[in-house]
Amino acid sequence: MANLQSLPELWLLSDQRNDACVEEALARLPRGSGFVFRHYHLDRSARRARFAALSACARRRDHLVILAGSPVLAKQWRADGVYGAASGMPRDDSLLKLVTAHDWKEIVAAERAGADATLLSPVFPTASHPNAETLGAVRFRLLARKTDVPVIALGGMTPDTAKRLGWPRWAAIDGLS
Repeated sequence: MANLQSLPELWLLSDQRNDACVEEALARLPRGSGFVFRHYHLDRSARRARFAALSACARRRDHLVILAGSPVLAKQWRADGVYGAASGMPRDDSLLKLVTAHDWKEIVAAERAGADATLLSPVFPTASHPNAETLGAVRFRLLARKTDVPVIALGGMTPDTAKRLGWPRWAAIDGLS
């Protein structure tokens, strides 16, 4: 598990939309960033193969590699951690736990699940959830400051929106691809 002091500030999430350019995006990230492999669109064997290829690419740049999926699968595939809802988090501390949240209730659930970090979204309008209500910068900061768990901003994040938000940790799919 990563030392929370060294928890990356920048995170790339992968999915079907950025699959064609994710290797280049990983190579452009600052050394020691974070990578969350999602790729829900692939069947298990194709997903495993794609994870192996992207994990190797990420590790060449000393990025943390997190798997969206079960803790069992994350351990089998030798990921550094697991990403998902609080209800799916492992009880043990052998994996870094990145928990998704969209409101205060989910942040509390993340805390109770022993999250090492919470991805709070959507901060701004995003292609992933085009009709979703966004938090906006003010509400994001109000929620994020109420927890002791590190918060990673997600949703409509780009270098420009991250600068506007003024938050140290952020993640993106399209905004870093």
